[in-house]
This record gives sequence, C-alpha cells and structure tokens, in this order.
Amino acid sequence: MTGPATSSLAADPPAAQQPDWPDRAALHAVAADLAARPALVSAAECDLLRSRLAEVACGAAVTLQGGDCAETFDGTTPERIESTYRTIRQMAAVVSGGAALPVVQLGRMAGQYAKPRSRPDETRDGVTLPAYRGDLVNGLEFTMSSRVPAPDRLRRGYERAAGTLEILRGLAAERGGAFFTAHEALVLEYERALTRDTPSGVYDLSAHLVWIGERTRQLDGAHLDFVAGVRNPVAVKLGPSSTPDDALALIDLLDPDREPGRLTFIARMGAGAVREVLPDLVAKVTASGARVVWVCDPMHGNTVTAPSGHKTRWLIDVLDEIKGFFEVHRSLGTHPGGVHLELSGEHVTECVGGTYEVLPAQVPDRYESACDPRLNRGQALDLAFELAELYAGRPTGGL
Repeated sequence: MTGPATSSLAADPPAAQQPDWPDRAALHAVAADLAARPALVSAAECDLLRSRLAEVACGAAVTLQGGDCAETFDGTTPERIESTYRTIRQMAAVVSGGAALPVVQLGRMAGQYAKPRSRPDETRDGVTLPAYRGDLVNGLEFTMSSRVPAPDRLRRGYERAAGTLEILRGLAAERGGAFFTAHEALVLEYERALTRDTPSGVYDLSAHLVWIGERTRQLDGAHLDFVAGVRNPVAVKLGPSSTPDDALALIDLLDPDREPGRLTFIARMGAGAVREVLPDLVAKVTASGARVVWVCDPMHGNTVTAPSGHKTRWLIDVLDEIKGFFEVHRSLGTHPGGVHLELSGEHVTECVGGTYEVLPAQVPDRYESACDPRLNRGQALDLAFELAELYAGRPTGGL
C-alpha cells in the first residue's frame, strides 16, 4: 500500500458488504477528490492512541468507546455532538474513579456513517428496494431515488466528519484531555481514499482507530487485507461463533510483531453466550503471548423486539453481558479492558430500563436511531456507575 494514489476501486481480494455503485465513473472521481484533500486526523494522533491502548493492554488503563449506531448527516449538529461528547466524558470520570485508572476515550463519531446489513434489500408493503446502508451510501427514506447508492455521499461524509472533528477538538481543548475517534472501516472506497503514506508509515487518516466487523472479518477478504497494511490501532469484532483459531489467525495477520496497543478484540457475544464462549478465546490468546486489548460490546448480542415492533435492548441484559465479561477476565487473571457502547447524549427511548425507567410501551416515544437502539444519557451514566463498581471489585446494585 502506497498512500493516496492507492485509491484503487478494484476489490481484490473479495470485499463483503460493499454497495452496488451504479455510476463507477462518478465513484472514481469522488475517490480521487478525497485522496487529494487534507487528512482528517494525523499520524501522530494515531500513534498517541496506540500508546494509550498499549497501557490498556498492559492493565494500566481502561477504554470507553461510545456513540451512535449510525451517524446521520442531519444528526451531526453542534448540540448533539457536544451532548455525546459530554456524556462520554462524564462516564469516563465515573469509571476512572472506580477503576483508579485513566480512561482512554473514543467516540463512534466523525465517520460512523455506514452499516453492514444482513440482507441487500428491504421489502415494505410489497415494494422491494435496496437496504439502507448508512448515509455514506444511501438515504433512509424508503424511495428508489433515496436508496440508490450515490458516490457524492462519500464527499459529504468527509465534510461532515471534518466539521465534527473541528467541534470535538474545540471541546477537548476547553476541557483538557485527549479524545479520539473510531468507526467501522466498511466502505473501502472511502477508507482507501483517506489513506496516506507518511514518514511514520501508511495510515488510514479517516479516524484514529478503525475496526472490522463480524460480517467482514474474512481472513482472505479485502477488509482485513486493508487494515493489515495501515499503522493505526485497529480492532476486530468477535461474535459467539468465533473460535480461538480465528483469534490467533487474526493476531498473526494484524499484529505479527505482538505490539501492545495495535490490536483490540471487541467481544460481542450476547448475555447468554459470553460466559461460555469468551473464556477459551481469552485463555488461548493469552497463552500465545499476544497483548491485545479486550473490550466488551454488550449491545449487538442483546437485541430484541419491543411490542411496537421496534428493535430494542434491555439495560439489564447489557449489564449482564458486561458482568459476564468481567467474570471471565477475573477468573483468568486477565484485564477487562473496557466497553464499546451504542449511546446518545439525548433523552431517547430506544432501550428499556434505567434509573429513569423507559418502559417497553415507551420505546416508540423518542426512537430516533437510523439503525439500532442506543442507550440514552441517563442509561449510559447508570452503566458507568455499574462499571465503576465492577472495576472496584464491589457488588453491583443491578439496574
């Protein structure tokens, strides 16, 4: 990989979950435009995050990652950006107090504009259209004109990310402390266009950390091939079907030098599977000598349907998966590195439970997510206090 000039649009090796772009010439033009624009983050910032995550890998810090399931262009207002930032900062302060350790803060922000889908299309009332793949690709409105993948959305995504980062940098400067951004490296045309060859090496400078999801972590696939070639800290999500052999192969591919802070495993098992599946993964990885960061995503494995038909999550299930994650690490003498949450700084009603309880019947009241349900600010802070107790080794009160 050589940097901006490598914005090749050929998917070799094969790339899963890519849009069916109808206008390839327009796609090439947008990618070339983005390759010539300034990077969104710097290689030095990525290196700083890698050093902070190395502290997490060695048990000297924890990490808190949170933000929208899928950012929308219209939702990236200064007020919402600040509310999410403020919520993560407040959570970090609570968790740090319980853990007696610094907290590395990452926002699912300034780039989380694309989502993988289980089906390529969606049917409503007998009409079938392409599935919504996030604002980076197409629109949420259920019309053909909205759902056709549009290359110019990559440019709009870049511009929205740049604006979000400007606000985040201003907030971090006011309040002190580093704040990093992360997103799923899903749409490869976008990621490749923002890859730069720097004196320190090749980096994907669309974000400080990029992760590969459960649906795109094929060992012979284009997504892992891409992140293997960049110097950013990277992460991979591991679901309940993951095996120790999968994890060890990922380490060999993405972290051959066994560099603490380079690789994070985000376990997304579900409350019913975490205690069964995770122990063997952690034990075998630890025995290999690799120093990865272990993070719990307690959201994706705990999605259910509310009476209204909306996707939702019960806060008690989210907490149960986190408790299982801690139990596994405590039993093995390893470090529970942190959590990865879908949350909003707004008072949405997408998840059930909490001190200021959202009831199942209230889920539709403020359901604003473009994809999956998020914790609201109160629920996120509830979870932060539970995390503080878990890190302190005290019994949690439950939710």
